[in-house]
Amino acid sequence: MKLSSSEERPKPSTWWRRAGGRAHLGVGDEILVSAAEHHSNLVPWQLIAKERRARTRPIPLLPDGQLDQDAYRDMLGPRTKLVTLTHASNVLGTIPPVADMIALAHRYGAKALIDGAQAVSHFPVEVTALDADFYAFSGHKIFAPTGIGVLFGKRELLESMPPWQGGGNMIDAVSFEETTYAPIPHRIEAGTGHIAGVTGLRAALHYLAGLDRETATAYEEQLTTYATGALATVPGLRLIGNAPGKIGVLTFLLKGTDPTALAAALDQQGIAVRAGRHCAQPALASFGLQSAVRASLALYNTEQVVDALVAALHDIQAQSTSAAG
Repeated sequence: MKLSSSEERPKPSTWWRRAGGRAHLGVGDEILVSAAEHHSNLVPWQLIAKERRARTRPIPLLPDGQLDQDAYRDMLGPRTKLVTLTHASNVLGTIPPVADMIALAHRYGAKALIDGAQAVSHFPVEVTALDADFYAFSGHKIFAPTGIGVLFGKRELLESMPPWQGGGNMIDAVSFEETTYAPIPHRIEAGTGHIAGVTGLRAALHYLAGLDRETATAYEEQLTTYATGALATVPGLRLIGNAPGKIGVLTFLLKGTDPTALAAALDQQGIAVRAGRHCAQPALASFGLQSAVRASLALYNTEQVVDALVAALHDIQAQSTSAAG
């Protein structure tokens, strides 16, 4: 029984930081980053901001886990060079209105990079409709191998950036006097490619493309609603993030239990969840937390799986209450 996934993901922000950040960021410039971000879409921006004497500014969260759109509008300005957002939060499940937020960023001349790692397996994504300047996601989030992913970028932006790594396959001609580089995308793919990973990624993409995505998304939404209601029956359980339209990410605390110990107890009953910081400390900190438990639903989960989780939580809570008494 699987209700969670690992947190490895590619670092498109690291690539942009090395290839484009130095050219596009200056003293006092700003990068707006949502408070719901995975660390991989926050820490690299902090690094380049420090290097370029720019700064990162967090777009705050509302109590239900939505991004504060009024605050976002107020934060945009002539110093905003990049807005980077999760398409779906790995802790809260929130789906921000990224198309609207991208459009606002563009009004100020800023670029927008979207982290779609948690989105692409849950609902169809059309990057051109979003008008995203960059969009990235991890292969393993769509049931492909680890260590592989996808980065989309608008061609004119990619062509304006210098190579970020040197090596084989990214060159046109090499001499000691001058080296010229291959066209996009080869220029940004130095070295031998991850052949096995690409093969697995292709298979996973074909699998998803062969599904009725609208039906699969509707099923996950129905299952998330069912799970949310079922978890509400557990005494002392606090669900973190209840934004409307969220994906099937169920992050919670159970009164009287430590998150790590709770995850271990669920593991003993054959239920795989994740406990800890979830590589998103600022998101948890917005709710006054340092750690929590997360169950992640996918299209292969069922109501019976949810029922098993809820029954196990009832049992653990009863044992905890009995021990405390």
